[in-house]
This record gives sequence, structure tokens and C-alpha cells, in this order.
Amino acid sequence: MLRIYCKNTGTCKEFQEGTTLLEMVDEFEFDKPYDIISAKVNNVSEGLKFRVFNNRDVEFLDYRSYSGRNVYCRSLCFLLYKAARDIFPECKLVIRRPISKGYYCMIDKGNGNAVDAADVEALRARMKAIVEEDIQFRRHDVQIGEAIELFRNLGMNDKVKILETCGEVYINYYTLDKTADYYYDVLVPSTGYLKVWDISLFNGGILLRVPDRHSPRNLAPFKEQPKTFEILKESLKWNRIMGLDNAGDVNAAFEAGKATDLIQIAEALQEKKIVQIAEEIDSRYHDENSPVRIVLITGPTSSGKSTFCKRLSVQLMACGLRPVSFSTDDYFVNRLDTPKLPDGSFDFDNFETVDHRYLQEDVLRLIRGEEVEVPEYNFVTGLREFNGKKLRLEPGSILLIEGIHALNPMLLDKIQDNVKFRIFINTITSISLDDHNCIPTSDNRLLRRIVRDYNKGAFSARETISNWPNVRRAEVKWIYPYQEDADVLFNSAYLIEFAVMRNHAESILRTVPKNCPEYAEAHRLLQFLHYFVPVSDKDIPQTSFMRYFIG
Repeated sequence: MLRIYCKNTGTCKEFQEGTTLLEMVDEFEFDKPYDIISAKVNNVSEGLKFRVFNNRDVEFLDYRSYSGRNVYCRSLCFLLYKAARDIFPECKLVIRRPISKGYYCMIDKGNGNAVDAADVEALRARMKAIVEEDIQFRRHDVQIGEAIELFRNLGMNDKVKILETCGEVYINYYTLDKTADYYYDVLVPSTGYLKVWDISLFNGGILLRVPDRHSPRNLAPFKEQPKTFEILKESLKWNRIMGLDNAGDVNAAFEAGKATDLIQIAEALQEKKIVQIAEEIDSRYHDENSPVRIVLITGPTSSGKSTFCKRLSVQLMACGLRPVSFSTDDYFVNRLDTPKLPDGSFDFDNFETVDHRYLQEDVLRLIRGEEVEVPEYNFVTGLREFNGKKLRLEPGSILLIEGIHALNPMLLDKIQDNVKFRIFINTITSISLDDHNCIPTSDNRLLRRIVRDYNKGAFSARETISNWPNVRRAEVKWIYPYQEDADVLFNSAYLIEFAVMRNHAESILRTVPKNCPEYAEAHRLLQFLHYFVPVSDKDIPQTSFMRYFIG
């Protein structure tokens, strides 16, 4: 017999060796408002079919957990692929990335015709039938060579490329009936678990809609994001220029000795975009009807706001303008006046953390041509200080304001909109691990923040991971609602970032103890980085977005 400690109940029970998590879950009595779809065993994500042979700690998860959502959505992707192959046997499905509260997918039916409404209805009907059949997701543990041969025979070269470079001896792949696929983490036990979803036509492809994270019995509300989609299209275009579409392509390019070329191309493409933005600002600066005088730059944490502001300033100077800049962070209220979260900790992402009234008065004075002494926030003492930093907008000057609340309309509500130019920076990862495994949208930024915090001695990897859910909740509330209001969106994601980041992040992630909850995320990120061939950062220029994070 073995002893299982259930974190949901704080109690232990004994089971026969080899008992599955699925067989255990009903033996523990705790509130289960939604289906249990996965679990963490000793802080590592596992599927419910996982058999336990030793004493373990177990935490059962539903869709409301980050890990549970990933398991559910990953399984939905396989459901869609199975239905697509059943209807269009020669089709190719590519799951691009999350957008508009769903997953943007492209289907090449193999007959040259685009997906239409009738196709979507047929896919929906087939997906529903597969769910009703409650087919088992079966996992197969095989030697890597066997898996490579399987997927090569199936024409799934995207999977062949990544498996050939992952360095594993054995891997797991899944089958749904007779359809085989590869996923880099666990799935739900069977299709009957996939009760909430939908599909619809979307920008030349389809949108796979998923449950709401707070109310899993309902679909997440669709959200129009036309500007975000345009920046995704632009990123995909850049991918085609570089000849890269997935991690396997990136690895193959590195092994062919093309790392330096790819770094230079990636930097050139980003600089080209910054030049275009600077030229647009310059044009609007000289517009007699609505001259721009203020550039507002925002984005979520670790998106590269500070680096972007510096690089944009250089290009504005090249246009003949004189940029003057400051950060909203310098207008933080004193720490004792900072709003607090329900648990009593400081809510540093709250809009009221910025003394926006004082900031706006200073901006109004600057626009009137007055000289202003702007504060500098001392993050050590938690106090706003005045150290003689004075600003004035001379003829030809333009004001740049950078910060997470820069696009909040309440920040400068006394200033006309026509003098403002709004820029939103995000990290929109356009490559995937393979055609059916897209990269979680925030992994770029989380890895950047872990490495930066650790190298600067600010926080350990465990502390950064622990605080990440609070950061993400604040972004959803205070930052992302204004993304589509921007005049321009800029993508700071680096196409080869994960390969470079691997050398910096792996040793840091290994410092997270196995006996803490944060180990689950550290373990997942280590697994994820393992799919990328590591590349030296020696060719990354000092002005790169990556330099701010890796040093």
C-alpha cells in the first residue's frame, strides 16, 4: 500500500500501488464545482491516467488553474485535428496562437479551396460526435526513432524536425482512435471531458473558442482584436522572410551555422519597424491640423518598454525631432500610500499607484512651454525624490511618456487626444513548437523577468514565479484593455529568443526547490526550453531588446 497526501483536503489515504489519479479523486471529499481534469504530483503536472507507485503529494486541478487550462486546451487542439483529418484526410492544420479569447487556426484542406461556413459546420458536427463517443486519449511511450519514423510516414515534418533535435531517448505521443499526434505535455483522459468549446470562421482561418477561465461552463467572451491580429500577420510575414515557422526550423537553422545571420535579420526587422513608427510620429508632429506633441508608450511587464523608448528616441532624433522622456514610475506615490491587495500586500500595478493628477499637471505645464522639475522614485526607500532633473519642451521637442499605465485614458484626460500618439508593446510569439503546439503567450515575458530579476538580485526564480499570477491579473485589468486603442502595436518578441534564453534561464530555473508549488512552473519551463538548441548571445547587440534582460 502507498500513502497519498491530498493537498485539496489536507488529508492522507492509502491506495494499492499502481492506482491511477482518476481512481483516487473520488476518494477525497472536497468541493468540486467543475470537472477535475489533471493533477500535480509532487508539484509536477500529470494526467489523470498517471499511475502512482510511491508515496506522493497530489493536488487535483480543474480548468480554473493555469495548468488545468493548458491540459484542456491542448486536448481541444487534438480534438480539432482529429475532426479535420476525418473530414479532410489530406488537410494540414496549423494552430497559430491564442487571440480573441480563442486559438487562431489555419486549415489547408488539400484541395486548394479556402475554409468556408459549410466546412466549419461539418467540423463542429464531427467534433461533437467525437466528444459524445468519449474516445480515450491513449499515450504511447516509444523510442525517439520510432516516433520520428511514424511522423515522417504521416508527412508531419514539423514534428520530425523537433524530435530530431530534442536529444531524448524515449518520448510520448498520443492517439485518438487511429489518429496520432504529439504534445509536449499531458492531455485529459478522454474526449468526453471536452464539453465547452466552439469554432467559427476567423480571418481566413478558424477560431477555436475555449471556456472562460473564471466560469468554465461558459465560453470565454469573443473579443475583437483587429490591431493585434495585424501585428500577428506582420510577424508571420517576418517568419517567411527568415524561413522559420516552428522550433524545428529554428533548430535546423542553428545547426546549419546560421545563428549570426538570423540574429542580424531579427534585429534589422525590429529596427525597420521602429524607423517606420518614428517617421509616422514625425509626419504627425508636422501636421498643422492635429500636431502630435506627446508619445505614450505602454505594454505589459518585460515587454521591453524602456528599451523601445531609447531606440525610438534615437530614430526620432534622426528625423530632426528632440525627444524628452520620463517614466510614469517616477510619479509613484510614496510606498506607504500605495494601494493594497486583499491579502495586505502592496498592489504596485494599480492605477492609483501613480500620482496621475500630479503627473498631468506637470505635462500641462510642459506643453505650455514651462520648465518642470520632475521627480525620481527611489525604489529602495519607497519615496519620491527631487534631485534636480528639469525638463522643458523647446521648439522641435516631443514628449515621450513610458509606463504600464501610459495608455489609460484617465492619465491625461485633460489633454486633447489629437496631440497624443499611443504605442502598445507586446511579445506576440509567432513561431510554434510545431503545427499543433503553440507557445503560451506569456512565456517570453516570464522567462525574461525570471532572468532579469535573478541577475539583478531583485528576486529569486521562485519569488518571480510566485508573483506571476498577480502580475498577469493586473495586466488583464489595467493594461490589456487599452491595447486596441493604440495607434501602433509593436512586437518585441524575438524569433530566436528561446534558443538564446535557454543558456541563461536553465540554471536559474533549477534553483527552484522541488518541494514548493513554484516548482511546477519551473519544471514546465525547463521542459519547454529543452526543445530549443541553445545559442550563444555573443552576437546580440547592446541595443537589443534582449540585452536588457540577459545582461
